[in-house]
Amino acid sequence: MITVYGPVVDSQGRCKHYHTMKDIVAVKFKCCNKYYPCYKCHDECEDHPVTVWKREEFSEAAILCGVCRTEYTIHRYLQMNRCNCCGSRWNEGCQKHYHLYFQFEEDGCRL
Repeated sequence: MITVYGPVVDSQGRCKHYHTMKDIVAVKFKCCNKYYPCYKCHDECEDHPVTVWKREEFSEAAILCGVCRTEYTIHRYLQMNRCNCCGSRWNEGCQKHYHLYFQFEEDGCRL
């Protein structure tokens, strides 16, 4: 079973920072290869800075649905608003933090 690290408050991966019904996605951080519910959890638990996933690495499985524990590639996750396996809706507000996890720039230009 995949472990979600940090101050998790329930079995679906919600944390003390983000805990609405839709906050069920964990991100595997490239820098430590560990799943955390959010960047704040990572920063509280690790002593290194976050390394973002580069665009050419978006085929890596780095997203976990907390409800059914299905893993998704970054590319697939960015195209979805709910889990294809269990149908659970994901928090659309997470898009505000994508830049903290994923690099969308190419040749210095924001896409």
